[in-house]
This record gives sequence, C-alpha cells and structure tokens, in this order.
Amino acid sequence: MPDVMTRGLTTAEATERRAQGGANKLPAARRPSIARRLLGELTHFFALLLWGAAVLAFLAKLPQLSVAIIAVIVLNGVFSLIQQARADRAADRLQEMLPTRVTVLRDGSRRVIEAEDVVVDDVLLLESGDRVPADAVVLSQNRLLVDSSMLTGESEAGAVAAGEPLFAGTFVVEGDSRALVTAIGQQTRLAGITRLTTSTRKPDTPLTRGLRGVVRLIAAIAIGVGVLFLLVSVLVGNPIQQAFVFAIGVTVALVPEALLPTVTLSLAWGSEQMAKRQILVRNLEAVETLGSTTFICTDKTGTLTRNQMTVVEAWTPAGSLTIDGAGYGPTAQLTWSSPIAEESVRRLALAGERCSTGYAEEVDGQWRAHGDPMEAALDALARRVGIDTVEDRRTGSAELRFPFDPRLRRMAVVLADEIVVKGAPDAVLPLCGDDPAAHQAVDALTARGLRVLAIAASPRNGRTPRDQHECERGLRLLGLVALEDPPREDISRSLDACRKAGVKVAMVTGDHPATARAIANEVRLRSATSPVLLGADLPEDEQHLAAVLDHDGVVIARVSPEDKLRIARALRSRGHVVAMTGDGVNDAPALHESDIGVAMGRSGTDVAREAADLVLLDDSFAGIVAGIEQGRATFVNIRRFLTYHLTDNVAELAPFLVWALSGGLFPLALGVLQIIALDIGTDTLSAVALGAEPPAKHLLEGPPVHGRLMNRTVLRRAFGVLGPLEAVLSLTAFVLSLMALGWRPANPFPTGHDLAMASGAAFITVVFAQTANVFACRSSSRWPGALGWVTNRLLVPAAFIGLAFSLAELWVPPIARLLGQWNPPLWGWVVALAAMPILFGVDALDKYRRTHRRRRRASSEAHPGRGSGAT
Repeated sequence: MPDVMTRGLTTAEATERRAQGGANKLPAARRPSIARRLLGELTHFFALLLWGAAVLAFLAKLPQLSVAIIAVIVLNGVFSLIQQARADRAADRLQEMLPTRVTVLRDGSRRVIEAEDVVVDDVLLLESGDRVPADAVVLSQNRLLVDSSMLTGESEAGAVAAGEPLFAGTFVVEGDSRALVTAIGQQTRLAGITRLTTSTRKPDTPLTRGLRGVVRLIAAIAIGVGVLFLLVSVLVGNPIQQAFVFAIGVTVALVPEALLPTVTLSLAWGSEQMAKRQILVRNLEAVETLGSTTFICTDKTGTLTRNQMTVVEAWTPAGSLTIDGAGYGPTAQLTWSSPIAEESVRRLALAGERCSTGYAEEVDGQWRAHGDPMEAALDALARRVGIDTVEDRRTGSAELRFPFDPRLRRMAVVLADEIVVKGAPDAVLPLCGDDPAAHQAVDALTARGLRVLAIAASPRNGRTPRDQHECERGLRLLGLVALEDPPREDISRSLDACRKAGVKVAMVTGDHPATARAIANEVRLRSATSPVLLGADLPEDEQHLAAVLDHDGVVIARVSPEDKLRIARALRSRGHVVAMTGDGVNDAPALHESDIGVAMGRSGTDVAREAADLVLLDDSFAGIVAGIEQGRATFVNIRRFLTYHLTDNVAELAPFLVWALSGGLFPLALGVLQIIALDIGTDTLSAVALGAEPPAKHLLEGPPVHGRLMNRTVLRRAFGVLGPLEAVLSLTAFVLSLMALGWRPANPFPTGHDLAMASGAAFITVVFAQTANVFACRSSSRWPGALGWVTNRLLVPAAFIGLAFSLAELWVPPIARLLGQWNPPLWGWVVALAAMPILFGVDALDKYRRTHRRRRRASSEAHPGRGSGAT
C-alpha cells in the first residue's frame, strides 16, 4: 500500500486495465424511445382536442375531414419530435465541450487525465472543488469534507477518514485526499442508483406556466365558440350533421397547432446561437428566463478580468522586485530596488511556490497555467528568479497541507523544516506583528488594482500542527506578492450594454476592497457615487440589505459564500430577477438561490457547473449579456407568433360569422377543409420561422420585457387591425368573384362550380395576406423593409413553401375538389394579389401612427406646457 500511495499505477498498467475494464462512464441517461416521444406529441392537450374533433367528424359521416384532422395531429407531432431531437443533439454536442478531468498519480507523478480514463487501483489526488469520478477508499486525507447529498439527501458535508469509502458523483467541499479507486463506470454505487431511477420530471418554469395559461385560454375560447356556432347552426335550420361540421371547423381554426413547435425551435435556436458564443445552456427554458434578468452579481477574476495572473511586483522588508513580462514563461525583465533585495525575494518566491499546487507548464511551445492561475503565477515568479521549481516540487513537497479556508482567507503547508502561511494581507499581517511599512505597501499596491498576497513562515522545530490555527504561531512576514489580472477587452462595452438594457450590475468578490474598487473604476463598472461595501459590514436585516445593494455599480468586497447567498435572496425579495456568477464549491447555494446561476467553464469547479443554469465556456461576462439579448428575443418571438396566429383566426372565423348573422342565407366563403389546409400550408412553417427571428438591435435599449404574452399590443394588432383587414379582403375577393361570374345581390347565390371558384378566391386571398402578415409580425413598430427582407434566413423559404403548397391546393384538381374550391376568376386574383401591398400599407400606417403618438406623448411629458395654451 505505501508503494501505491507514492507511485500509483504505471502507464502500462493503466492502459491494460482500461482495455479490460472499459471506460469509466455511467450508463447513458436513457431518453424515451422515438415511439414513446411520438406518442407524447400525439396525446398532449392540444392533440387530444384535435382527436376529439376527428372523432366528431367521423361520427358526422365525414371521413375526409376526420383524415385531414388526423393529418394535422401527426404532422405537428412529427415536427415537434424533430425539433426536440435537434435540441437534444445540440445539448449532447455542448456537453462534450465540458470534459470532466481528474488528477491521478501515475508513474510516481501527478497527471491530469480524462475522468473516463480512470481505472481500478488508480490513486486519485482530490482537492476542494473536485467531483469524485469513481468509487474509492481514502488512503490519506487532510480535513476532508465531502458533499454526498446527491446520494444520501443530507445537506451538510461530512468528514471522511482514512479507510472510509468515497462514491462517484460526490463532491469534495474542503480539504484534500489520496484515494484508491475500487470501482468504475457501471460498477459504481451511483450507476446502480441510475439504473433503478427513472428520469424525474423537472418543475415547470415560468415560461412553461405562462404558455400553458395562453394555450388553455385559447382552447377554452375555441371550444366555447365552436359550441356557440353549433347552436346557431341548429337554430337556423341546418341538419345536425352540418352543424357539427361548422362547430368542428371553428374549433380547429382557433387551436394554435404550431405554438409548441415554435417555442421549442425558438429556444433551441437561441441555445445554438449562444453556443456559438461559448455559452452552454443547461436547460432550454433558461434562455427565456435570462432575458428577464434585472440584476447581475458578477465575480471579478476571470469574468471581468482575463484570469491570466502575472506577478508584477514582489515586496519584502529588505527590498522589492518589479517584473515586466506577461504570461507564465520563465523569462522576464527584472528590476531590483537594491542588491540586498535579491536574496529575500528569492526566499519569498520559494515559499510561495511551495505553498501552491498549481504550476506553469509548457504545452505546444506555450506556457500555460496548470491549476489555479494565481498559483501558476507564483511558480512562474520562482522560475524567473532562478529557482528550479520542478526539482523543488520533487524534493521539497509539503508533508501536510491545510487548504485555503474561505472564512479565514488563508492556507498553510507544513514542510520539512518550516511552516508557510499564504493568504490575504489583512488575514496574514496581524499574525506577524505590527509592520507599518507592510501596511503601506499593501495600500499602495491595491490602489493600483493589483491583487496582493502575503506570505509568512515560522520554523517547524519538530512540531506537527493539528490544525491551521497551530500553524500561525511565531510567524514572520516574508513579503508581499502583487499580481495583475488585466480586464477583458470587451468588458466596458458589455457593461454599457447592461446599463442601456436597464440591468444593474454589482461586483461581488473576495478581493481586497481597494483592489476591487480600482478594477471597478478601470472597467467603468462603478460611478463616483457607487458604494464599496465589505461583506462583514452588510446589514443583517434582509430588507435593509436589499435597499443597500439595490444600486448599479455597487462593489461588495471580502465576500464569503454565505454573503453571496444572502445577497441573492435580498435582491430577489425586491422583485429583481438575479443572475449570479460563481466558480467555487461554496458558490453552489447562491447559484441555486438566484434565478439564473452562471458558472465558469474554464476556472469553475464541477460543483458550480452542476448547480448553474448557464456555463460560460470562456468565462466571459459578455456571454451573460448575449444571453440576456437572446432571452428577450425568445419572449418577443412568442408574441410574434401569437399575433400571427390570432390574425389568421379572425380571417378564418369571419366567413362563419357572416353566415351565422345572415341566418345561413349567405354562403360560406371558406369551408372547414380549406381552413385546415390554411393551417397546414401557411401557418405552421411560417410560424416556426418566426421563432428563429434574430434579436432586434433595440432589445437591449430599455428595461426587460415583462408582462403577459398576450398583451394589449398583440390583441389590438390581431383583432383590431390585421385580422379584420384580412377578413375584409377575403370576403371582398369572394363577393367580387361571385359578381364576376354573373351573380347580383338580388339573385340567389350560385352553387357548384361558380361557388367553388369564389371560394378559391377567398382562400388564395387569405394565403397572400398571411404571407404579408408573417413579415409584418416580425416587428410591432417597424415595417419589414426596415428590418431587411432576408435577415431571418428561415422566413423567406418558409413563405415560398407555404405559397407553393397553397397554389397546389388550388390548381391540382383532386386536391381542389376535396377542399371544395377552384381557380378563381380574374377579379378574385386581382384582390388576392392586392392583399399583400394593402396589408403592408395598412400595417406601416398603423405603426407610423403608434410611433408618432408615442413620440408626441413623450414630448408632452418632457415639456408639459407645450400645446396647452401656456405661454
């Protein structure tokens, strides 16, 4: 066993065991089969409504209508299935971008490998933040705390002693450990639970609940209006069979068959667009939720900055060193303050390197950080002052390590002859006695926006500390190390975009307040009046805390994980939709508590990524802004679809309304089968294309879009402008076609071929009007030409396909006879072709009037005396 602890497996042994035992993978999460998914798509609420209509049509001895309705159900079901499969494939591809890696002992040295390459008898080197990749037994440990909540349900992390088991899927919350792998992949305890557990249904998101409310309302209206027309039809003397046909037609016309496919495509489209910008969406509904964000609590390191640490200055009581050279390479320009400073700085650099597990390594000719970038920068400092860090790690490794404690803000290592403590200056300097020069140096360095570490040491004198507090006796300050982490180039633009979007941003960091203030000022996050607060000084009362925090540009420094959780709760209590970033193990509660948890893909721990809704694969704050824009676009796209669908409903219902008001004397301009053909051939593809409408430029020029999906604008445009216009155009084409065929108001209405030609005119007029309408619905304030006709790359093909399908329904004799229509006369075509420019013109006029009225209202509010007779 001692040999295993110090050497681990050899590469040859590991390769042989990998070939025999296979990959360390859990059983793949089994998604429902294609047949089961299709069954679900054919039996949801709307599908059941249509199935009922199909049964009624069959009972009414109309088999053609029954088959047509079933075709609607099947086509929509297959389309939704395709969209969900596409989203699943996108999620699979994205998940592959986040490989889980683990550190093991191989051939006597530390190696980072893919988790799936772990084999039985591997020695795992686990630290705080790691996810345990396989079942194992602890060989040695140092203050090891493990979160096993996913297996046991216990919310508190528990201590694990040497000889006790660790299980795959659990998380190391604190401490470090060496553990011997006993089972991998499908032999682990977690795999057994996975096999026994069926996938549980996630709680409904606000988007899901909102959509359910909309569709239930529309369904209730559809059924109510259908029953009403059934009664009217019977009262005017129509046979019960014909009355059923009318009722079914009305019901089918009002059901938004394309709603769910449209939403699915819109979310999947948004997720894929975000993936192109290195943003992983862990559930599709989070795309829309992010669009409602009103407050972002962001970390500093890696999010606002590049997380590319470089030591730029080392201060000791004997003198200092200034380093000019970015990156982690071993060479840089060194400037010493005095000849006697060199020995003390080398002593400081050696202690800092020994107090770290991260290091710099050369990969493909480039020096990169392995592990914590800050510790890699300390390793690079040691190399630059002439220390062979590789040899030192081999010969001078720590005998005992007390990991960084986020509450104490320091760590310690026990070496052969001394004890070294590293941490925040205000946590280490008080342990070393009062040194005014050190405090002055800290103030000067932090004022420049540098991150400062204090390093102290004490002789070991043969003692072995039992805890970190025993490491802090008799410490002597070795010096200070100042690190620079330059801001990201795009951060100022991203913060400006947040302000224009009405989204407040706060910096929540564990850094020194002076450092946090300097970085916040440099990136223009805070204004001159924005407060800089300390985590320890935050009010205990939640409402008081919320009032203190509810400012744009506020900076909260020296924040503990518990503080982040309180901050999220307090802001939510004031009605904010909070996005919280985090990368550490202890950030998980805050990520859960916030509306949108955002984890770091590069620097974040597995715990944080599991708790998050969104993962920034490149750790960039700009990704959050892009997500907000895409989320707002998704919400607006759903409104666009509702406007488009309800407009079509009005045009389809108008012939039934005229028929009912005339007591059945005026013939139906559109029949039930024609309405279904309109829904299949025109509505569905175009509605789905609206779901892929790219974000408008103005989406980030105002506060988040809140309120009901079917708001006043949607209802006014659908029922007050566009819908009635389509209905008038359709009925006009119908009447003018009848007159062109010889009918006069005093005469009886024609039947047979002439009526079929007039009905064809009404049908094709609705088709052309809806083609124009889908472009008009792209914006509620701008006409389509201002948006660019081809900026939505799915819409033009969808519109052409819809037109081609509808013309086939009109010109192919068997289909036309089935639908009860025929090629219209010239006047019918004149009205149909005029429908597009007329609708564009009325829509543009309506948008102009609304925009002009809004500007006049804004002007009168800004200058209340104007226009009122005041002088």
